[in-house]
Amino acid sequence: MKAIFVLAAAELFLPAANSLKDKRQIVKSIVEKIKARTHASAAETDFHDLWRRAAVGMAWAGSDRRVLEKQEELAKNIINDRFDVEVVSFSVKYLAGEEDFWKFQR
Repeated sequence: MKAIFVLAAAELFLPAANSLKDKRQIVKSIVEKIKARTHASAAETDFHDLWRRAAVGMAWAGSDRRVLEKQEELAKNIINDRFDVEVVSFSVKYLAGEEDFWKFQR
């Protein structure tokens, strides 16, 4: 049985954020909900000092691709269901097995 790794990145526009404090509240809510509901490792990964832009990185590991696809879709829905967030981009990369993982790292 091979391990499957899923890496996802969401770039977000936050039109309702009027300060870094507003932005951090929105992003923290998204990240915590993704972690709790999809069992992902998730964090804000870019645009730390811009109050209307954010990037969230997510990662999952498992052996059942269907389960991982559901987790990824749930994370996407968590973000899309927010009225105060616009998704600029959402990208996903699937890596199967140790060889793919180490190739991706280089």
